[in-house]
Amino acid sequence: MLSPLRRFGSWPVLVALATLALLAAAAHAFGQTPGAVGARQSFALLSGAAFGLVLQRGRFCFLCNLRDLTRAGDPRGVLAILVALAIGAVGYAAVFGAWVPNPFGGRLPPTAHVGPVSPALAVAAFAFGVGMALSGSCLSAHLYRLGEGSPTSPFALVGAVAGFVIGFQTWNPIYLATVAEAPVVWLPSVFGYPLWLALTLGLLALLAALALARARAGAADPRAPLTLRSAARAVLVERWPFLPTGLLVGAIGTLAYLRVAPLGVTAELGSAARTAAGAAGLLPSTLFGLDGLRGCATVVKETLLSENGLFVLGLVAASFTAALVSGRFAPARPTRGQVLRGLAGGALMGWGAMTALGCTVGVLLSGIQAGALSGWVFLVFVTLGALAHDAAAARLPTRAAA
Repeated sequence: MLSPLRRFGSWPVLVALATLALLAAAAHAFGQTPGAVGARQSFALLSGAAFGLVLQRGRFCFLCNLRDLTRAGDPRGVLAILVALAIGAVGYAAVFGAWVPNPFGGRLPPTAHVGPVSPALAVAAFAFGVGMALSGSCLSAHLYRLGEGSPTSPFALVGAVAGFVIGFQTWNPIYLATVAEAPVVWLPSVFGYPLWLALTLGLLALLAALALARARAGAADPRAPLTLRSAARAVLVERWPFLPTGLLVGAIGTLAYLRVAPLGVTAELGSAARTAAGAAGLLPSTLFGLDGLRGCATVVKETLLSENGLFVLGLVAASFTAALVSGRFAPARPTRGQVLRGLAGGALMGWGAMTALGCTVGVLLSGIQAGALSGWVFLVFVTLGALAHDAAAARLPTRAAA
């Protein structure tokens, strides 16, 4: 692969620069809209672009990072997730201290993703974990891999829309059976800010120690001498180290919450599914309690793109740009297996994201950073779902041979 410096001026770099120019022009146009709405739209687009860039360059994918650790003994991806959670928790704590000085006052922080803790959350997270393992990525990673030309990701996203529709149809009985009376646990209201933050950072440090204990010698790439060429390659071509990746994800999450809303990638997808299902007569006349719960909210769309839609658009465009420059843009014709795995895995993730009120970003990342017990529950059961799928898949060849 040619270095970025030698490739400068080639068509991938020119297309990447044109994409960035279009993003900047769109953000500027939104910013010129009078009032706060335009500023929020502009920030949503730019923060989505920043998030997509970091996801693609840091290979920030919950499933891939988990598999790197369990299969190859490489802890870097898991450490990036843990660093992002730690930095985000510190950032959220700072924001909470200004917005809700007394966490014991009985009210939740504005818009934070603090959801109900119920058996439905556990089942939905487990289904999401199976779905992401089956399709090869979580939904946020499918979005950045869409920018890489992944042959599976378009079908996973189509499957996710179908899964959301199924989720809307099953929501009312699930809500009445388990969610309606489920507790909404915001950990700072239980422990106070200092103890909550100390417990969160301590648990994340413990998980990091466990990940490092599984690390195998030689799992990390060898370091080359630092030169201008190697520095450019490290930024533009090679996978970013876990520390800056985690720091940037945590910082983007905090700024997004401060300026617009907590990070999440399924609100626009779910809203498109809800709108289409309503138009096709596939939506229940009433979705009990759904619109009053915290998380990646879905609505019947009245505008082309919401702020979350602009965030996702920026994510895909920036990941496409980064993939072009790094040489990872590699579109290919999908195989039958990729189509089927994408559709089936996407449907499981869509149902899981609808029922859990978000995915690995909206519930796990934003939830844990906000001190929501629901985020930790999602983390446990989505991991169990992915591991259960991989364990079952590993046994299939043995059964076939027998």
